[in-house]
Amino acid sequence: MKHYLGIDVYSAACERIDYIFSHFKHFYVSFSGGKDSGALLNLTIQKAEELNRLPVDVLIVDFEAQYQNTIDFITRMVKTGKINPYWICLPISLRNAASQFQPKWCCWDKDYNSKWVREIPIQPGVISDINYFPFFKIGMEFEEFVIEFAKWYQKQKESPVGILIGIRADESLNRYRTIKNKHKAKFLEIQWSTKLEDKVYSFYPIYDWKTKDVWIANGKKQWDYNRTYDLMQKAGVSLSQQRLCQPFGDDQRKGLWLYQILEPNTWQKLVERVEGCNFGARYSKTQGHILGYYRFDLPPGYTFRQYSKYLLNTMPPPLANHYRERIFKFLMWWRHNRKSFGIKKIPDYANVKLENSKKVPSWRRICKVLIKNDYWCRGLSFGQTKSLTEHYKTLYENYLRKE
Repeated sequence: MKHYLGIDVYSAACERIDYIFSHFKHFYVSFSGGKDSGALLNLTIQKAEELNRLPVDVLIVDFEAQYQNTIDFITRMVKTGKINPYWICLPISLRNAASQFQPKWCCWDKDYNSKWVREIPIQPGVISDINYFPFFKIGMEFEEFVIEFAKWYQKQKESPVGILIGIRADESLNRYRTIKNKHKAKFLEIQWSTKLEDKVYSFYPIYDWKTKDVWIANGKKQWDYNRTYDLMQKAGVSLSQQRLCQPFGDDQRKGLWLYQILEPNTWQKLVERVEGCNFGARYSKTQGHILGYYRFDLPPGYTFRQYSKYLLNTMPPPLANHYRERIFKFLMWWRHNRKSFGIKKIPDYANVKLENSKKVPSWRRICKVLIKNDYWCRGLSFGQTKSLTEHYKTLYENYLRKE
């Protein structure tokens, strides 16, 4: 059931940001250079100007492999003098879903500085010294970094701090749950907030915005924005699919092919920088949609079960072992919870709609997970967990040492 507040989303967001200003002496905006974080940053600057509280602290985590237009937008915002940037250019570990042999890559890795997509920016607030933060470790995960940064920032300010994050509930189920979760710790029971750590709170002022609301605000307020979206529009990408992030993640690789069209020079550097880049782009935008979607053709003479076993036998050992453990748990769950699906009774394939809705097991479902390099096995109803992430990291560190 929908409940209407009797206020438009723009005015509601302004009130929320005003609320944060009134309760926090110190806060920062998490700014990626995308449309949502850009709109949130512009909203925050607008309110800071009204209250004479410029400049606004801003966290920018630069992934190196990004659209040049994204960096240009970030640079323009920095040059306004209205923000105080923490522009992070450190060797942070990121997921590479385009390759089984290089499942992680490290942005700004000094061992590969000759292949960097671009040089470290020479701008105010750029942090590239690995010793700048006491908590930083080379190759640490992005998710770990942002939490440790928040804790560090709070210690520097010696008071409760807020983090303004530009996520919208309609973008994904996970983001909707982040907002809707009734059991999470919050700031003064504000639903659009989350307690991250002691004296550290995240806020989502534009959580109820739609994509069109972002562009309406940009147009009416004449805010600056990332020009990559103009290029995406010309390339025929729908508004709902226009997203920016590091290009090699499990979901983001679906848009990897766009680099070839929108920024050919950046694309060439990506191919040289990260293994699997060319493959990822080719097979996320071909007739088979191997990486981006579900359709693909079996090799002649193979069943889905046989092809799954073949794929496992050709993978690096740590990755193959990981998938085998997950597949076994998947098969055992169906054996215990649906007696009609014993391990030997799992069909090679079933009704496509039932498979896609995860209502029946099949070897085709398993095969799709393997061929898409779906490490977290979401296609088998698993999810990403902290323990699995650590296990994943340890497996590959040990494997690389043996090489």
